[in-house]
Amino acid sequence: MAKNKHHNLTRRERQIIDVIYRLGSASVAEVLSNIADPPSYSAVRALMRLMEEKGYIKHRKQGAKYIYSPTQSRYNACRSALKHLVNTFFNNSAENAVVALLDSSELGLSEKEMDRISKIIDKARKNEK
Repeated sequence: MAKNKHHNLTRRERQIIDVIYRLGSASVAEVLSNIADPPSYSAVRALMRLMEEKGYIKHRKQGAKYIYSPTQSRYNACRSALKHLVNTFFNNSAENAVVALLDSSELGLSEKEMDRISKIIDKARKNEK
């Protein structure tokens, strides 16, 4: 799935993959019952078939229904989306992205979170040497 990035998903496809990640795997009916303002069953089924063709999800047959699961871990999908975000909005600058996050008053980082971030930065400095 190297060419297929999760940042290329439509809003509905994102809703679907979020449910599948949250549940670990899911049938069409389970996805349908876990998304806000859902479309019809057949629309969700068609979207999931397209997502499978694109390589985002895969299925296995369980009785009379298909159970879908993601083709990459949530961690890898998050890293790919973050890389895309940094490339697109921060001119490929991790520094600019981190500064934007830390300058954001909405985050309200706790002392514990700031200490953890400081430790990660210290570790990265040591690894660079």
